[in-house]
Order: sequence, then structure tokens, then C-alpha cells
Amino acid sequence: MGQTESERDPGGADQRFRALFTQEWEWRLRQLPDGEDGQLPIADHLPHVDPGTEETRLNYWEEILAELDRIPRAELAPANQTSFDVYRAQLEVLLARQRFRQFEMPANSDSAFWTDLGYTARRRFDEAADYENWISQMEDLPRYFEEQKEEMRAGLRRGFTPPRVTLGGRDASLTGVLTASPEENLFYTPFRDISPSVPRSAHADLRRRAAEVISAKVQPAYQQLLTFFQEEDLPGTRTTLAARELPDGEAYYASLLQEFTTLDLTPAQVHEIGLAEIERLEVEMSEVVREVGFGGGLAQFLIHLREDPRFYAKTPAELLSHAAWIAKVFDGKASRYFGRLPRRRFTIRPVPDDLAPFYTSGRGGPDEYLVNTYDLAHRPLYNLAALTLHESAPGHSFQMSLALEETSLPDFRRHTYISAFGEGWALYCEWLGVEMDIYETPYQRFGMLGYQSWRAARLVVDTGIHTMGWTRARALEYLQDHTALPHHEVETEIDRYIAMPAQALAYYLGEMRIRELRSRAESALGSSFRLPAFHDTVLQLGSVPLAVLDRRIDQFIAEGGHSPYASDG
Repeated sequence: MGQTESERDPGGADQRFRALFTQEWEWRLRQLPDGEDGQLPIADHLPHVDPGTEETRLNYWEEILAELDRIPRAELAPANQTSFDVYRAQLEVLLARQRFRQFEMPANSDSAFWTDLGYTARRRFDEAADYENWISQMEDLPRYFEEQKEEMRAGLRRGFTPPRVTLGGRDASLTGVLTASPEENLFYTPFRDISPSVPRSAHADLRRRAAEVISAKVQPAYQQLLTFFQEEDLPGTRTTLAARELPDGEAYYASLLQEFTTLDLTPAQVHEIGLAEIERLEVEMSEVVREVGFGGGLAQFLIHLREDPRFYAKTPAELLSHAAWIAKVFDGKASRYFGRLPRRRFTIRPVPDDLAPFYTSGRGGPDEYLVNTYDLAHRPLYNLAALTLHESAPGHSFQMSLALEETSLPDFRRHTYISAFGEGWALYCEWLGVEMDIYETPYQRFGMLGYQSWRAARLVVDTGIHTMGWTRARALEYLQDHTALPHHEVETEIDRYIAMPAQALAYYLGEMRIRELRSRAESALGSSFRLPAFHDTVLQLGSVPLAVLDRRIDQFIAEGGHSPYASDG
């Protein structure tokens, strides 16, 4: 009997796996150069999104998946077995997006291909090549917009569009680019403060060329896109809400549920989990209402919080200062709860004016924590501690930075974000704030519980809208009745759930799993359990499906609860 390849070469499976994901990742970066975390080098071109390219991507990823499945997972080294599971799940998501032709809906109430360009414009530019590449992207923009419009037309023809009710006023993110002069334009942002690594002799020429291309290429393309949006796209969008009303809608929603939660749950199961958690959380919230001596029930307390001006900042600077203070309070406690801390620093900035009216309260990444200072009368301070823990540290900025710094992981794990893990971790950090004594008043603790309830309510609302025939009015009423969110935020959130089916399910289900795994480890390890070691073990993974996290915590328990880092005591 002849020997298998792995018997002839014990490292054969590992070598084949490494060669496969290296080849595919390099190809993926050429196809989709900006990645998912905004940390890859600034590319010299924008993606191609024409039908032929989209078909090529589908065929290529199908071939890669077939080749991956020919590699014997059991013969891989343990670390590569974990990477195999993460990589296979990534490929399945990429393929599902192509098969459902998700690229034909590249804009919704929360994000769009043109607003994604704004994130690039606000990125950190370090080298001369970054500025040259950005100018090349701007020169490529008319071609890119034309291809995106053709994809949207294909979506219009088959009824694959966002719901029209969620898109009102979203053209404001286009008009801002048109009304600003080239030197005041969003696209000119990197050239206002050019990196000191670029010779000063080159600054004037870079600025001149940037202004010229903004005027000659960017603004005309935006004008054409605005006309298309107002006259062709918006009038043709669907008047229904549910994902099940889309082509092959039930299967599409099921694929999104799997992508965002990485769990095998039905919409009905998710809905019931949400209802049960809302009931549990409202008991805890009512206890806080009694603690502060409020002379009414939970419903009246929610109205009180929305209407009492003492709970709201008077100026943007006040809101930003509160957020910065909370972040620094965490810094003083971090080493008691985490063995490894990220080297990267993040800054705190207001959400840009062109995004703020339709943006969430805040968002965080490796380099920045954005706080929405728009409409301050609806930005309550009692929620700010939970928001800051979620978006900055130890939430998104902290977790994503550690993933980027974990050089033992392949790039496809360091630069890819899985919502169930990332959002679950960030929501777990809000809950962890109680243990860390971050919440200094009962109102802040109520804010945390209100945020937990908000995420649990998403399980009810999202499945209700997309699989149970809920109207927008019913969804608004449910979120209004069961959370402390201000009216403006209730509306922006509901439109987000309508436009981005299943995305909002990742948060609470992910947090539940992380808390369950911590409880499992605490019970199994007893006095040997060390919270910093548990946190290090979770964060060292990067971003993974929840089943992979399950297996890693089982291993953590079997090994006696030690941190993956040698420095752990």
C-alpha cells in the first residue's frame, strides 16, 4: 500500500494549507484592497465590481473551498486546525454573499460604498505612497461609481434593494462633497496635515494635484451619483420591509443569521431568547428604579430619563470630555483584568458632520473612538460609560488592536472581523464594567442595563421585522417601550435593523456565549481560575466563530487555566 502525501511528508498538510490561504489572501487583497479593518496599506485603485469580476470571485472562492476540503484537517498542527476552521467559515461567508448577489445592494441607511471612501480619507497617512495612492483612487472613482450604479440597477430590476422608508435624507452624505470647495472637501482631508515623513518640497504639488482631481473627477462623479440616487434608485426601491420579501428571501435571511451569529439557530429561537432576556433584564432595571427612589414604575422612569436635562451634555466638548474620562478610568484598572495590553493607542473624535445625523451613538476601531455629538438633547450621559467600554477599551479598539498585534496569527485572521465574536466581546465589556467598578452611579448602571436590554430587544425586533411581518411602527414601539434609548436613536436603530437584516443579532448572542464560557471555566477551574488569563485566551484568538471559541475554552480548562502568554503568572 502506497503512502499518503502526509505520511511521506509529515508537514505536508500544513504546507498545503499555508500555501492555499496565502495565495487566496494575496488575491483577495488585490480584489478588495481596503480589507475590513481599515488597517491595510492604502491601495492605488478601487475595487472592480462589474458582473464579470463578481462572477470570477464566485468561481475562485468555490475552487479554493474545494481545495481546502481536500486537505485533511486532522493532520494539521493544532494551531492550524483552529485557523482551518476560521478560514473555512470565512470562505463560506464570502461565497454566500456572492451567491445571493449581495453586491447588488451596496448602499443602505447605515453605510454605502461612497461613505466607505470617507473612512479612507480620514485614515492615517504616513508615507508619500499613501498620498499618491489616494490621488490614484480619486482618479479611479468615476469608473468605480459607474460600476456600482450598474450593480444597483441590477438589484432594482429584481427587487433586491433596501426598503425605501429607510433611505430618506441619505443623499445628504453625497451633497456634502458637492457643496464643499476642493480644499474644504472631505477627499482633501489627508492633505491638510501631511505626514512629516513626506518631504516638504512635495507638499504643494500633492495638494495641487489633489484639489485638481477632486474638482475634475470626484465632484462630477458625485453629482452623477446624486442624480441617479434621487431620480432612479430611490423611486425604484422596494416598499416592503422584510428580508423574506427579497428574492429567495427566507434563505437569504437564514444565511445572514448564520454569518452574523455563527450559530445554528432559527429565527423563532432567536425571537424567544430575546423575549426571555427582556423579561429578565426588566426585573434588574426595576430594581435600580427602586434604588434611586423614583416614585413610579419602569415605563415612567424611561420617560423621566429621556426628558430630564441633567442627564445630557450641553456642548460637544462636554460629551467628548466625559468619554475621555471614562476611557482613562479604565486605563487605571486594565492590568487587573487583562494580562496583555495593546501597544496601539486610540483617539477620541466626534462623528464627522456628513455622517452624524444617521450615525449610531459611537463606533470604535483600532485607531479611534467616534462619539456622536449631533443632537445633544438625545445623547444621554448615563449611557456613555457603557458606550465607551463597548467602543474603545476594553471593547473594539482594545480587541482589534490586540488582534493586529498578534503576529503569530495569519493575516486572514488578524484583519478580518466576525461580528458574533467582536460585538459579543464588546457587549461583554459593558457587563464587565460592573465588576470593574466603572459605573459610579445607579443611573450609569441603569444605562448599562438599558444597553443590554436594547441588544436583547434587537433579537425580538429583527426577527419580528424580517420573518414575522412586523411593521416599522410596531418595531419602533417595541424598542421605545423596552429600552432607554432617546427617540432619535430609536428611529435610526430601527432603520438600521430594517436595512441590515440579522447584523444586530450578533451582539447579544455573542455576549451570552462568552459569559456562558466564562461561567464554565470558573466552575471547572475553581480557585485556579484567573480572569486575566481567561480574557487573554479569548482575545489571543483574533476574531473567530463562536464554535472555535468554545473549543479553545475547553482547551483552556483542560490545560489548567493558563494564559497563552508566557508572561502570565
